[in-house]
Amino acid sequence: MGNKAYLKGNDYDGKVRQVIPYYDEILTQVTDIVDILGLKEISWLDTGGGSGTLLNKAFKNFGNIRRAVLCDPSEKMLETAEKKLAEHNVEYRQCFSHELDYIGEFDVVTAIQCHHYYSDMEQKKMAVSKCYESLKDNGIYITFENTAPFTETGKNILLRRLEKYGLAHGREEAEVKNHSERYGTEFFPITVEQQLEMLRNCGFRTAEVFWLSYMQAGFYAIK
Repeated sequence: MGNKAYLKGNDYDGKVRQVIPYYDEILTQVTDIVDILGLKEISWLDTGGGSGTLLNKAFKNFGNIRRAVLCDPSEKMLETAEKKLAEHNVEYRQCFSHELDYIGEFDVVTAIQCHHYYSDMEQKKMAVSKCYESLKDNGIYITFENTAPFTETGKNILLRRLEKYGLAHGREEAEVKNHSERYGTEFFPITVEQQLEMLRNCGFRTAEVFWLSYMQAGFYAIK
């Protein structure tokens, strides 16, 4: 199990938009939520932060980030992120979300397209619980995840739509078929209802879904 397991470092930046529809808009949605909060200073933890694209956007949008931490289990991803974010003061840690050990340190915690790689529901919940623990009181957790349709018919339609999208954006037939075959074997989506229930069970007083497109859903939760 690993965040962005099928793409490495620079390959991720080059190919992610072929795989995830509206990828850039997803990142914009994240920074928009943070902007609405009107924080005077921001301490930001990005877990599963990959190549650093989200934090790079955050630094461009906000001049008041006083602390930024990027965590990812992939050494190559972290190397790419360090190059991308070289002009910024960022702390880097090679770890999974369930290995986080921060307590009440961050205003914002983000986890973008990383927790659906957990095959075990309890470990998935532990990852989210660690994000909860990392937040200050009233801090916000923002996550985008692959989500599961409610029926097998819905799943089949979704996968066919994603295959069509991939082909239209330069992927080969074998690549899109391989991605579909990874569903339930390398990434493990849960439904929107299950996501919201998990957020509430982890202790968040507010849990909302604010984006849904293809397989991706965006959630925010307030401690």
